[in-house]
Order: sequence, then C-alpha cells, then structure tokens
Amino acid sequence: MTSVPSGRSRPAITLAVVLLAFAVVPMSISGAAVALPDIGADLRTAGAPLQWVMNAYNLTFASFMLVAGAAADLVGRRRIFAAGAAAFAVGSSAAALAPGVVLLDLARALSGIGAAGVFASGGAILATAFEGAARTRAFAALGSAAGLGLATGPTLAGWLVGTLGWRATFALHAALVAVALAGVGFVAESRAARSSRLDAGGAVLFVAGLGALVLGAVQGPEWGWASPGVAGLLVAGAALLVVFAVRQARSAGPLLDLSLMRNRRFLALCAVPVMATFGFVTLLTYLPTYLVGAAGLTAERAGTVLLLMTGPVLLAPPFAGWLVNRGVPGRALITLSLALFAGGNAWLTVLGPSTPAAVLAGPLLLTGLGAGLSFGIGDGMAMSLVEPERAGMAAGFLNTLRIGSEAVVIAVYGAVLVSLIGRRVGSAELAARVAAGDLSGGGFEALAAGYTHALHLALYGTAAVCALGTVAIAAALAPPRRTATAPAPAADDDARVPTRIP
Repeated sequence: MTSVPSGRSRPAITLAVVLLAFAVVPMSISGAAVALPDIGADLRTAGAPLQWVMNAYNLTFASFMLVAGAAADLVGRRRIFAAGAAAFAVGSSAAALAPGVVLLDLARALSGIGAAGVFASGGAILATAFEGAARTRAFAALGSAAGLGLATGPTLAGWLVGTLGWRATFALHAALVAVALAGVGFVAESRAARSSRLDAGGAVLFVAGLGALVLGAVQGPEWGWASPGVAGLLVAGAALLVVFAVRQARSAGPLLDLSLMRNRRFLALCAVPVMATFGFVTLLTYLPTYLVGAAGLTAERAGTVLLLMTGPVLLAPPFAGWLVNRGVPGRALITLSLALFAGGNAWLTVLGPSTPAAVLAGPLLLTGLGAGLSFGIGDGMAMSLVEPERAGMAAGFLNTLRIGSEAVVIAVYGAVLVSLIGRRVGSAELAARVAAGDLSGGGFEALAAGYTHALHLALYGTAAVCALGTVAIAAALAPPRRTATAPAPAADDDARVPTRIP
C-alpha cells in the first residue's frame, strides 16, 4: 500500500502553508497566557473561568489529536488540514468577538479542535510530500516554525494587548491561519490506499478517556489531588483508555494501530517531546513568574532574559537537519538534546532573586539548544519509521503525547511547586499566591527564599527525569545487535528502520 500525493502540488507553497499554521498554533498558547490579566479585567472574571481560556484550548487540542490523525489518513490529509485551519480561524475570530468569558472559553475549545487537525495532518503532509534530505530540511523548518510561534507569542501578544487590546491577539491568530488556508489549494492531497471507516466508537472512547485524564490533571491543583472529583476523573480516564486499547486490538480498522507500539524506535522518538515538556516547556511556563515575582524584573525584562532560552529554538533545528544530512546520526543528536535538558535544568539552580542575567545565560542557552536540536528532526525521524498510509495516525499519536504531556506535566509541576513552597512558608494559600508571583503576603525576602528553594528542588527533579529519559531513549534507539552466527533480521520493523533520517 502507498499513499502517493495526488493533484497539483507546489512543494515550496506546501511547506510555507504548513509552516505558517504550525507557527500560529503554539503562538495561540503562549500569547493567550499574556492576555489573561486584561481579559479578566475587561470581562470582569477571575479564577477558574478565566483559566479555562487556556485549559479549554489545551484540553481539546490534546484529546482530538489522534482522531484527527486517523481521519487524515482516511479522508485526506489536505482536507483535514483545511478543516482544522478553518475551525481554528473561526474559533479565534469568535474569541476576538466574545462578549463574555463563557463564549470565549467555548471559542477557545473550538480553536483547540482546529489546532489538532492542523498538527495531526501537517506533519503527515510533509512526510508524504518530501523525501530524503528534503524531508529532513522540511521537518527541521517545522521545528523552527513551532519554536518561533512559541517564542514570539508572548512578545506579539504583549505589544497587541498594550496597543490595541486583548481581542487583537486572537484576531491576529485568525488572520494568519486564514492566509495559510488560502494556500491549501496548492497542497497535494494524499490518503491511505486502503479505505475503511473511521472507528467512531473508538474515537468517543479516546476523546472521553484522554479528556478526563487531562481535566483531572488540570483541576488537581484547584480541587485537591485527593478530592473525589479529581480521583474520579483520573480513574474514569484510565479505565476508558484501557477499554479503547482493547477495542483497537480487536478492530479491523483501528483508530490507533497498536503495532506502532511494537516499534521501539518509533515509541522512543514519541517520548522525546515528553522529555522536552519536562526540560523546556515547564521552564517556559514557570520561569517568567519567578523572574517577575521573586527577582523583581519587569515583564518586558523577563521576556528579554527568556530570549536566551528561546533563541536557540529558532536557530538550532536547521543546523541539526544540516548535520543529519551530512552523516551525523540522528540518534546522537537526540541523545545530546536530552542530556542538555538534564544539564541545563541542574545548572539553572544558580538562579536566585538577585542573580545577574549573565550568570543565567549558560543554563538557559544549554536548555534552549537541547530543545532546538530535538524539535523537527525528532518528528522527522519518527515519521520516517512509519509506512505512508499510516502517516496521519502516527503524527496524531506523536502530537497527542506532546500536547497531552504538556497539559499534565505543567499542572503537576505547578502543584509540586506550590507544595514545596508551602513547606517553607507554612500556608497553602500563601504558597499558591507566591507560585503565581505575588510575594506581598509577608516578608519579601523570606518568601523569595522559599520560592527559590522550591524551584531549585523542582529543577533537580526535572534534571533527574531528563537524565533517566536520556538513557532509556538512547538505549531504545540503538540498532539491534547481530551475532556472528545469527542471520540478519528479515523485513521486520527493526531491520528496515534507519538509524538516522533517510
């Protein structure tokens, strides 16, 4: 079976369309976070309803990713990409016009569904449109585009909020994706050669199961991890996903082909973005709050300091692709990137309320370089291990782990941080305010010291997780051993999987 693109195709336009959409989707995550205070003031809301401007997007983004990937293989990757981009544009436009927070949250949920369609099908489009060195360059550019959106989202949003208001942020996202949507006609269509029906029952089970898990993780810090509501969501989510797995094993046309899980290299590469969540995304989320609250920097100054970490994400992916195309094994670069996460987080424990930016430059650059090396080439390596007819499914699964891990890990990281601060300040309520950057509840120096101590422990824990992940993923990516007497493996997955991007 093959999945040959059909229709007119302009590779340059195809790449530009996918890159633009891939830049806007993460921009909508990091940019919306900056707009939250002004949204709350304008719509006279706070607490959970306001936080769901972020949570609604992340929840639907993660939950619908696998469904969108499987649908892309069946009905066409370009078609799902276009539908996802249209849904994202409509949701962002509705968010810009929302008169109240409830409609704003619903609009953000629609944008998350559209983002899932874009991410699940965009990688599959590139995997089928490019081959060899061109594919490596395309996926490296994809990593730079995602990094660009993540890094510039707060800066653009801050400028727009300060000049035109928070609604302009969502209007910009809608306009940019509309531009990408206008070029979809130059993207060739591709789908799996074997046609079958979408497993609607499996889709419902997966969306409900993953949605319950993510919702439980998101609400854990607010409701309490031992509360019946959180426990019920986590148990129900796990149970539904077990039922989903059983159904997929018995299905003739599964939403997720479980044979992908038997390819240890593919599974290891899917774990790379999970490690990036631990080593990079957690810092991108919580470090600005520390710099503003404990270090006393302005938001603009904190954003400038973070450029030390986000800058390499823009520059390193093309360099990594260049190295791979000149013979450097992709496994070596992935291993190095994960080791840089571990080293960068451990080194960042030099952080303190009065630490100069020059002292932070080393660990931040190291962490950003780790992210830049893995963004793009990791996805390209994973997609090179999958048959073309399963490209959408594979991209959907890969990005489900990426976005799902971000929602869960960020929530758990924040809860751990609050708990560690609480041990030093003696109050859970005060600890929550300190973790949010408000150190006005008592002696500033004592609160800043408690915040710093807690963040150091979290950084050491993250470094340990990344170190273990480095060893495990490097071992899983190793080529199979061959003995002198045993014949080389035949046409199984391990035998035909390249150790670097083809």
